[in-house]
Amino acid sequence: MHISAKADYATRALLELACEPARPLTCEAIASSQQIPFRFLKSVVGELRRAGLVRSQRGCEGGYWLGRPAAEITLLDVARAVDGELITLRSEPLAGLDYPGPASGLPGVWRRVEAEAAAILGGTTLATLLPATATDANGDDESAAEHEHSPGEHLSHQGAA
Repeated sequence: MHISAKADYATRALLELACEPARPLTCEAIASSQQIPFRFLKSVVGELRRAGLVRSQRGCEGGYWLGRPAAEITLLDVARAVDGELITLRSEPLAGLDYPGPASGLPGVWRRVEAEAAAILGGTTLATLLPATATDANGDDESAAEHEHSPGEHLSHQGAA
């Protein structure tokens, strides 16, 4: 499975915004903080804005904010905003995939892989990835118990469900 640079950069940018909910951040500041190429980030943020995941304001006091609370933005939202389909085969969606003969069961496996990935990504919000101090300052309604686990632990618990 391939995770695109766009999805990775988009998530990292959104996490930066989630840590600073009270003030807008510029693409320059996000790119510098996350070591992301500025020109690439600018186009990714445009896609996030069109998807409603960020909002923007022009001018000297301008920049970007999250389009909705960090607890309401999942990694699945981010991946679909910048990449469209979660998993494709030769750039085609898996929905209509059909093989003859002995390979006829394979498309079902690929669709199950996609469904499991969607479940994990859909169950992981930006808020669950933030350090507890950032989410406390963010005012998100995440429980303190959820923040006692590392992001990796959270993902493994989600996958087990």
